[in-house]
Amino acid sequence: ARVLEVAKRLSLRAARGETVEEEGCERHREPLKIFCKDDGAFICVICRESRAHRSHAMLPVRDAVQEYKGQIQAHLQALKEERDKLLGFREAEMRRSW
Repeated sequence: ARVLEVAKRLSLRAARGETVEEEGCERHREPLKIFCKDDGAFICVICRESRAHRSHAMLPVRDAVQEYKGQIQAHLQALKEERDKLLGFREAEMRRSW
């Protein structure tokens, strides 16, 4: 759910031609250039060095976007295939009922 929320936010911002870095860290007012994989959140360079994130897995924002975009597309494809299969079952049952 968090990944989808991030993806939606990124898509909206990309459509408007904005970047994540423009938003800024609420605490430090620094650009959000890093994605904390453990917390699923964008953070600034100062937050990265804090105890809360020091041992977490990090990615640059652009890399995180590409990684999660690929994962979302793979899940979407699997869901589409499952939907098609279920629609096929439904159609077969409707034919059998008639």
